Formats: sequence, structure tokens, C-alpha cells
Amino acid sequence: MQNLSGIIGNFKITGTLAETMPLGAGLINDTYKVKTKEENAPDYVLQRINHNIFRDVEGLQNNINAVTRHIRLKLEESGEKDIDRKVLHFIPAMDGKTYYFDGENYWRMMVFIPNAKTYETVNPEYSYFAGKAFGDFQAKLADIPEKLEETIPDFHNMEFRLKQLRDAIAENKANRLDEVKYYIDEIEKRADEMCKAERLYRDGKLPKRICHCDTKVNNMMFDENGEVLCVIDLDTVMPSFIFSDFGDFLRTGANTGDEDDKDLERVNFNMDIFRAFTKGYLEGAGPFLTPVETENLPYAAALFPYMQCVRFLTDYINGDIYYKIKYPDHNLVRTKAQFKLLQSAEENQADMKSFIDSCVKG
Repeated sequence: MQNLSGIIGNFKITGTLAETMPLGAGLINDTYKVKTKEENAPDYVLQRINHNIFRDVEGLQNNINAVTRHIRLKLEESGEKDIDRKVLHFIPAMDGKTYYFDGENYWRMMVFIPNAKTYETVNPEYSYFAGKAFGDFQAKLADIPEKLEETIPDFHNMEFRLKQLRDAIAENKANRLDEVKYYIDEIEKRADEMCKAERLYRDGKLPKRICHCDTKVNNMMFDENGEVLCVIDLDTVMPSFIFSDFGDFLRTGANTGDEDDKDLERVNFNMDIFRAFTKGYLEGAGPFLTPVETENLPYAAALFPYMQCVRFLTDYINGDIYYKIKYPDHNLVRTKAQFKLLQSAEENQADMKSFIDSCVKG
């Protein structure tokens, strides 16, 4: 491992380095807590940016810098207290950039938020908090003046994901088409409907917003009283449809089973989680949403199981070259579980619409 003290020395921190230790269990970036000796100096978080996934580090950091600066401004304008715990604060490198390149790896440093914690629990209470936090996050960024980059191009573009599937079918690298014909047919039956976001955007009826694009319960920090402090893990913040933040949370949070559950009887769409998350989300984001965005939230709840089903099936047909697998048909098992979740979400569309209507009408 690199000499972390040498890396840290390239950032404009306050205080003297005492020790570093691994922090969290992130799958993308390597993260360390940096403790300082002085009582009046903050501690810090050091991260190695995974530039194999985020290839435009300059664009990534510009996005994060613009977002955190704008949120800080909004908090100041509203007279918010304890601002330093309610928005991430990045430390510049000695050359003034918000990252440091050591010749092999890219690094960034931010102030450690004291007396804060994350939760892994997905229940109605925390789902409501998540909806409110991510809705408020979008609302604060609705008028951001900067043009942000797509840190992962076409990340939630359904037309692009279907093209990848169709290319995989045409090549049939692993000779697996016969066993997945049912799922291919079911996906194609829904393809036109599931691509309507892209069509609405081209027709000028659906805007792109600044979205988090990785809406999980553990991407929020809570204070010692259980109140949400801020949204974290901003690498995927980029222009997208609001469906990204809404649908992606529900794909995992409202699944009563596992993402790769072999027992499909366990996989269903949990409407209690949907109602809690949706209530919070509309409280946070409702004031700026257009009618087209609001009325298509049930579509978003079905879109993301569909999209993930397409992605798992694509990888299975390609011979398992993208997702890590634990056994030979792991991606097929994932495909079947996501399709079952999609079917359950489809069965609940009318109830979703009724609940959203009741929230909007107050």
C-alpha cells in the first residue's frame, strides 16, 4: 500500500497527523480515517478514487465540488445551523485541485463528520428518512447553475441497456440463448413502455435533474439524535431523470427477498416500504416536480427491476464478464429474481398511483 502519510502531506489539512486507519467497507473506493493530534483540529477522511470506474476524475471532482458548494450556499441562505455537519467539505491539494495524483492513483480528502453514523436497516421508518433526504437533495440542486458531467455515461439509460442486450443476443458468445428465450421475449414485450423516459425527454416533456443515482439507506449520515445530517457518497451525482433516485432505492429497499434469491416465492414488492419512501420523497422533492414526473413514479418503481433484469441477462448471455458470480448460473438466478420483482411491482401499479395521488392532494 502507498505511504499514506506522504499522500496526506499533499493536502492542506489543519493539524498534525496522528494515525490512519481503514474506514467502512466500500466496494468502489479505498477509504481511511485520518486522525490529528490537536484537539482543535478536525479529523479527515482520505479516499483513493477508483479511476477504472470513474475515468474522468477531473469531471467527477468538479461535479462534487459544484454540488457541495451549492448545497452549502442553500443551507447558509436558510439560516441552517451546524452547516459543517450537513454538507461534505473537501480539502484542496497543495496545487489547489480537489484531488491529488501520485503518478498511479487519484486521492481526495474531506473533513470527517463527528458524532455521525449510517444505518443499514431498511424499514418504513428509515425508508421515509431516505425518501425525504434524497428528495430534499434533488430540491436543493434544482437550480444549480453549473452544468454537471455524466460520471458514468448512460448509467440509467434504458435504451442503451436494451441495445447492450440485443448486441449480446446477436453475438450469443456463451451459446445460452435457448434457455433464456422466455425472458428475452418478456423483456421485449415491455421494451417500448420501459423506454418512455428517453422519448419524453427528446420530446421536451421530461427534464433531466441533478440526481444522486445511488440511493441507499446507508448513503445518509445521521446525528446522535437520529436526525438526517446529509447525503454522502456523491460519486454518481449527475444529470438524470428523477426516476433514477426514486426507482433505484425501491428496487433494493422494497424487495422482500434477496437480489439473487433462488426462492422466487420470497421475492415481492413491499408496498409498506414504497409508501414510506414515497411520502418522504414527495415531502422533499414535491415542490419542484412537474406533473409528468409525479405521475410516472409508479413507472420508475417498475423500471429499475426491469433495467437490472436486462443487465443481469445481458451478462449471462455474454458469459458472465461483468458481474462477479459465485456459481455458473448466478446471473440467470439474478435475472429470474429481478423479473419476479418486476412482476410484483407491475401488479401494484394501481395502488402506487392511488397513494401518490393522495399524497399530492394532501
